[in-house]
Formats: sequence, structure tokens, C-alpha cells
Amino acid sequence: MRQLVGEMLVYCFAIVLLTGGFLAFFYVPSGQTVAYHGFYEPLRGTPMSAAYNSILNLSFEVRGGLLIRQLHHTSSVLLVPGTVLWALLGRVRYALAALGLGLLTALSGYGAADDLLSGTILGKLPIAVWYGLHLLVAPAMGAVLVISSRREAARQPRTLGFTALSIALTALVIFYL
Repeated sequence: MRQLVGEMLVYCFAIVLLTGGFLAFFYVPSGQTVAYHGFYEPLRGTPMSAAYNSILNLSFEVRGGLLIRQLHHTSSVLLVPGTVLWALLGRVRYALAALGLGLLTALSGYGAADDLLSGTILGKLPIAVWYGLHLLVAPAMGAVLVISSRREAARQPRTLGFTALSIALTALVIFYL
């Protein structure tokens, strides 16, 4: 069971990396104030950060952009309870490292989006700092997940059926939420 949860976490993280790579092409990590001129009528002319403006443009103007954002968010959110479950099932050392890195990655992702942390003490940090932190911490979390998964696979090798089951369960959980 622990190995299955670990594999599902690795696949969730792979989805986060792929969708994050797509999102990075359209994201502008800038706190400069700009006026919104996109498709969403109620916000036209509203001053906002360039980062939030790029996210709105991605969501409303890029084909499949909102779907990719939702996949990125859902997979990211699943990493936290999945890591807690993973910790409860076994090796706490790797799970605590992954949980800490996952929470830091999530916090920096929200800070980079400039939508929820604005107006708080955390919102006083420049958006580029949040984005840089997000880009630095995410690979560290991936390394913890992959190293742990490889060590578990060395003790108990994966079979084709196990891999298919873990991929199917990951897809089911992501699309169910």
C-alpha cells in the first residue's frame, strides 16, 4: 500500500511538472501594476499586477489554459494529503521532507499568482521572489519523491500490473476531484 501511494505521488508530481512547464510559457512574474484588457468584461480596466493579469489571460484566452491550471492545482493539492498518508504508512523521514517541501512549494505558488497573498504580510515580498522560490523548491520535492520511490522499488520490484494500477488510480483521483 505504501509503495502504491508513493508511486501515485510521483505521478501527481509528474503532472505538476508538465502542467507547470506549460503555464510558465504564459506567466509573467512581475508585480508591476497594469490595467486588465482581456476577455473577462467585468474586470476590464481594473488595475492589477502583471502576474495576475497573465494568469487571467492564460485562463480566458489560451486554448486549454484553464484546464491546465486546474490540473496543476488539483495535482498540487493532492500531493499534501497523499504525503500525509504516505507518512502514516511508513518511512516518516522522506514523507516529512516531502510534506515540508510540498507546503513550501504550495505557499510560493500562491504567492507567485498574487491572488490570495496580496494585502498580507506575505504579500509584501516581490512576486519574482515567490516565483523563484517556487522554481527552486519544486525540484527538491520531486527528488525526495523519486529517490524514495526508487529505494522502495529496489526492495520490492514493480510489476506491469502495479504500474498500470498506480497510473489508473492517480488519473481517477485527479479527475474525480
